[in-house]
Amino acid sequence: MSKKLLIFGTGEIGRLAHFYFDRDSLWDVAGFVCDDEYFDKKELLGLPCVPLSKLSHFSSKKFAVHIALSYKNLNRNRKEKFLYIKEMGYETPSYISSKSSIWSHDIGDNCFILEDQTIQPDVKIGNNVVLWSGNHIGHGTHIADHVYIASHAVVSGHCSIGERTFIGVNAAIKDFTNIGEACFVGMGVNITKDCKNGDVILPEKTTIIDNETPLATKIKKKYFGDF
Repeated sequence: MSKKLLIFGTGEIGRLAHFYFDRDSLWDVAGFVCDDEYFDKKELLGLPCVPLSKLSHFSSKKFAVHIALSYKNLNRNRKEKFLYIKEMGYETPSYISSKSSIWSHDIGDNCFILEDQTIQPDVKIGNNVVLWSGNHIGHGTHIADHVYIASHAVVSGHCSIGERTFIGVNAAIKDFTNIGEACFVGMGVNITKDCKNGDVILPEKTTIIDNETPLATKIKKKYFGDF
């Protein structure tokens, strides 16, 4: 690898990006970058840290930048920083875990794709997409730019996920379903029909029966006998 890698982000995701790139890629991580207002240390994980205003001191011919930010402001922050860094002329490489099963390589720039994914044939993944660990992305599905999918979601075949949408842990989406832009799909949701731009989809609340009530005792006795 001719270029070295700088990681934009000094929070939890920046540290994780360092872990994965360092152990499971050909990139040589050379340091960290952060916004000037958050610059409070010159070193992180034994590597130099510089403010964004000094990034131009690092030639785009010698350095690439991976933007490692969260879903804050429904992925808007990550989108804006990605576009800014691209406009500066830097390459923005993706991390794609070697411990995933990936049959489609139509994957954009600056993606962060962790372990145990199943990505089936003919899937298209845009730029700046985060797929946390353990997701299933069905064949023919298209994920637009700046999407964040948390762990163990199932996106069935021939779905489309709009730009900046967030999909929570254990969500499931029926095949041939379209999710609009900037949607919030909550944890454990089952989606069986299209959702328009900006929709919020939340699951029904789980019922918790207090241990001290007769109903709790009755239910446990029915299923488990003496307990």
